[in-house]
Amino acid sequence: MSKICVVIPAYNATQTIRDVVKGSLQYVSYVIVADDGSTDNTADIAAEAGAQVVLIEGNLGKGNALKVLFRKAIDAGYDVAISVDADGQHDPADIPRFIESHRNCPEAVIVGSRMHDTHKIPRGRYNSMHVARFYVSLGANQFVEDTQCGFRLYPLSTVKNILLTTDRYVTETEFLLKAGDSGVKILPLEIETIYSNNVSHFRPVTDIVAISVYVISYLPTKWFLEAISSDRPNTYSRNNLRDRIAGNKTLDLAFEIFSVLIAFLVPPFFMILRLLLSPFIRNNFASTRKLHCGFFKILITTYLLPLLLIIAPVEKFLNTFGIKVRLVNSFLKYVVPSFPGGQGKYIL
Repeated sequence: MSKICVVIPAYNATQTIRDVVKGSLQYVSYVIVADDGSTDNTADIAAEAGAQVVLIEGNLGKGNALKVLFRKAIDAGYDVAISVDADGQHDPADIPRFIESHRNCPEAVIVGSRMHDTHKIPRGRYNSMHVARFYVSLGANQFVEDTQCGFRLYPLSTVKNILLTTDRYVTETEFLLKAGDSGVKILPLEIETIYSNNVSHFRPVTDIVAISVYVISYLPTKWFLEAISSDRPNTYSRNNLRDRIAGNKTLDLAFEIFSVLIAFLVPPFFMILRLLLSPFIRNNFASTRKLHCGFFKILITTYLLPLLLIIAPVEKFLNTFGIKVRLVNSFLKYVVPSFPGGQGKYIL
């Protein structure tokens, strides 16, 4: 029987942290809160509610807080950590369902999914989630239904095998990429979709850009290893090429900038490389074959997505004059491919 705890990264969450901690303690006996440099009484309230509190000097971001929480849970002898956000947007009553899913598939990462409640998710947020899951699924070798949900069950044995090099909200995406790319199953669990009036610390532009840049920089290193390997969809191992680059901050920044600059050249490059090498290396690019998504599809999707910069303002302009259209949703429906296991749900 796995020892399971709940971990909560928290920053200025005085209004919600008590209920989140107390709600979690109904289902597990040990809750750890990482107070990420809060300037209010988050730490005191969490401790009064029954949590073990770890204080972090300065606001270093959710990614750093999660890494601190993972270390604390491992040191305390736990096998599994369920992460819950401190802002009240996750219902602790879903925790038993995570535990049940873990019992059915002990090695899997379980990720909460809100994609079934499309009408509860702000349209812009949903559309960015829809695009993100296409590229994250490519890196993780499997369909990942909701790549941005922080309500997750982490087997700590998997956490130990992954070097997390990013910070803020990028870390959760980095984990999914590396876990999936090391052969770990990532399973969805439908959860209650809650968008409250509490302040979110997610920065829609800055954090989405940071996540996108990391994914853009991860995929070429993965595909290069697949290009020269036979039947090797899982390319990640601790301290691989991408991790080594991340070990030098200057080199990492330069690599990410370079990856963005050549992003539109990557799909045609690997499409040509696959044509050239496939006769000599059996079943190379195994992950794209597994997902039934060749580089031509990836190329078309990547090249057409910038049209959103034109379509979105046109839709907004028409809506201003009472012409209700969903041009962006219809565009994404036909441009972003689905994967085996994906339902391809859209707000229409």
